[in-house]
Amino acid sequence: MSVLNTFSLKGKIALVTGGAGLYGRQIVEALAEAGAKTFIASRGIEALEAVAQKLRDRGYDVTAMHLDLSLDASIEKVHDDIIKKCGTCDILVNNAVTRSAHDGWAHDLDAYDISLHVNASALFKITYLFAQNMKAQKSGSIINISSMMGIVGVEMDNYLGTDMMPDPSPIYFFEKGGMINFTRWAASVLGPENVRVNCLSPGGYEAGQPAPFIANYSARTQLGRMANDTDLKGAIIFLASDASAYITGTNIPVDGGYTAK
Repeated sequence: MSVLNTFSLKGKIALVTGGAGLYGRQIVEALAEAGAKTFIASRGIEALEAVAQKLRDRGYDVTAMHLDLSLDASIEKVHDDIIKKCGTCDILVNNAVTRSAHDGWAHDLDAYDISLHVNASALFKITYLFAQNMKAQKSGSIINISSMMGIVGVEMDNYLGTDMMPDPSPIYFFEKGGMINFTRWAASVLGPENVRVNCLSPGGYEAGQPAPFIANYSARTQLGRMANDTDLKGAIIFLASDASAYITGTNIPVDGGYTAK
């Protein structure tokens, strides 16, 4: 097999949780373009269906599914439906995230628990379910989508000159940092069955923020810019494919060098 062929996902089955967001769309597009039969799942089924239809119009095999990560039954249904339809799942991308208790630090326990229920507990469950099928076939790639905010603290100077000055909450930083170490843990547990678990930590995506924020943030990177709508695609295919067959338990920042400064 030539090295370029190791990046192909032809014949592979992939599930991406989320998939309609800024990074989710390019994750789904990359998997489909590489040849994978791709399922995308979240609560926002209409937005997902729009993404899926655009890719189907280009000739790719993409199916939208409803998934509520706050409910055991919904997670189990998505798992069961994919396995019944395809017999297996080769690639799981844990991309979905819920936003709760993000406005500051002064929250009741229930507000934090809503976020942790989906962004931690549901992550454990869906990964476990699909990992059992991957273990049975002695192969599989699980990719967790963390964030550079799971590696560093908040940089308040990025907001200078704007009216965006935030009241930081610890929850997103806590969850994304925990996802990186969960990746290491899961890689240790699943490695003997040839199931690989890796993590990507994207940086900030340019999406119409005020010019001072874009300038401040870009200066904090080594490449001098924020992320665009293709920057995550190559890294996703690398980790999903046999090109990274001897890589597991790692976290790759895709942040233009933000966390390297």
